[in-house]
Amino acid sequence: MNEKLAENATGKSEQKKIIIVDTTLRDGEQTAGVVFANREKVRIAKLLDEIGVHQIEAGIPVMGGDEMEAIKEICRAGLKASIMGWNRPVIKDIEASLACGVDAVAISISTSDIHIKYKLQTSREWVLEQMVKAVEFAKKEGMYISVNAEDASRSDMDFLIQFARAAKEAGADRLRYCDTVGILDPFTTYERIQTILKNVDIDIEMHTHNDFGMATANALAGVRAGATHVGVTVIGLGERAGNAALEEVVMALKHLMGIDLGFKTEMFREIAEYVSRASGRELPAWKAIVGSNMFAHESGIHADGALKNPKTYEAFQPEEVGLERQIVIGKHSGTAALKAKFAEYGIHLSEFRAQELLAKVRSYCVALKRPLFDKELMYIYEDYFGKN
Repeated sequence: MNEKLAENATGKSEQKKIIIVDTTLRDGEQTAGVVFANREKVRIAKLLDEIGVHQIEAGIPVMGGDEMEAIKEICRAGLKASIMGWNRPVIKDIEASLACGVDAVAISISTSDIHIKYKLQTSREWVLEQMVKAVEFAKKEGMYISVNAEDASRSDMDFLIQFARAAKEAGADRLRYCDTVGILDPFTTYERIQTILKNVDIDIEMHTHNDFGMATANALAGVRAGATHVGVTVIGLGERAGNAALEEVVMALKHLMGIDLGFKTEMFREIAEYVSRASGRELPAWKAIVGSNMFAHESGIHADGALKNPKTYEAFQPEEVGLERQIVIGKHSGTAALKAKFAEYGIHLSEFRAQELLAKVRSYCVALKRPLFDKELMYIYEDYFGKN
């Protein structure tokens, strides 16, 4: 294992240590229309490192120009995380990665017959030959190597096993299993990863896309089957429907699978907002883990429960991901939420007055087609009861 990865694999579970590989700066930037400025790439890398990400896929060095300069600056930043460059199975690509100062390389080539026939217009034998040559070259240079099986989820299993075995024999440290077009489901994922591991003793990284909305679920299924690495991006940024989201994977590992990686999860909202602005992509209020609605309660029953004990309607504390609890006063609010909101301003509402006011509040919300701001609530109170 790469020295930096070994140092940073801080999973507290005795069950297994999971390595998080963030590719926001490579696959995330491949999102149609997204370009990060160099300073943004460096800032994102530093935030990822501070959070606790084990390996950062910083970009594609052979592109040269600004891309290469940004990767060099990230490599010079003294981060704890391993820094990886993405490459085709081409010697000049790997030489460009070496010139940047990365300590790890991803060597990527298609393994599905549809890609080999129509994209590469070659043969399975050629794919194996090119991959092995590239891996052997990178190994001589002392690199940690991930061999990426692009479109692995549509690849013939026998060939994929042959590919994985050849990669390991050539010196690869892990196999990146790419669900390139996001067609897997968790049950199939589990079976496929187990099949590979039964045949080849190699670390496997899950690299899942979200075309059917199952990227995070598939990544977790892979981990349950024995995968040791998970590829992610901040807020799930990535081509088409995106990738497995960093914040979703880390929190699900912690709360659903009992694998606490020791990440600074309280920074998740901060990095989500930064990547959202830098990429020009919306951070939806309903986004899992980091969306502002995660801890916003309007429904009367829900708000009442959350006020009595937050655990009734929250899976974890908002502070854990850098958010705050909000009691929203809207059409579906009840008297408990209304009394709690006015108590924030030192106004005690009796149950009778709360019931009277609630009817007015609901009427306003229907007319405005939205919840009410605090000042609007105060205006309604003053209009109805006068200033006390």
